[in-house]
Amino acid sequence: MIVIYTSPGCASCRKVKAWLKERNLPYIEKNIFQVLLNKTEVKYLLMRSENGTEDIISKRSKIIQENKYDIDNMSMNELVDFIIANPSILRRPIILNDTNFQIGYDSEEIDAFIPEELRNLAKCDKTCPKYEECGSVRNECNR
Repeated sequence: MIVIYTSPGCASCRKVKAWLKERNLPYIEKNIFQVLLNKTEVKYLLMRSENGTEDIISKRSKIIQENKYDIDNMSMNELVDFIIANPSILRRPIILNDTNFQIGYDSEEIDAFIPEELRNLAKCDKTCPKYEECGSVRNECNR
């Protein structure tokens, strides 16, 4: 299942939701200002991001800038508590499933969230043994 962490007024969040709806891909939306994140969830997000805090935390956020927080020197528990208390520091949207993790809307990278069997159908060409079957389905959809 695809999970997206969003916030109201986020244009990239709207793009991701529209992209998922266009492809009839089910997802769970978690508005970070309506649903409080728990410690396990925040640790999981940090663990899934390749570069940790650099990927998911906006150091340009108002809270960090005005108060000059040094998140790089926080312990893991301090950082997790800080994110829970200040969810606005998270970059959005955060999109994940069992195998993929993406921050923000990237029109090329988001294709990774299309299930493999559907991606394979889209790649079907005349060299595919099932081309006759796939081609007829494609032709019917394009009419």
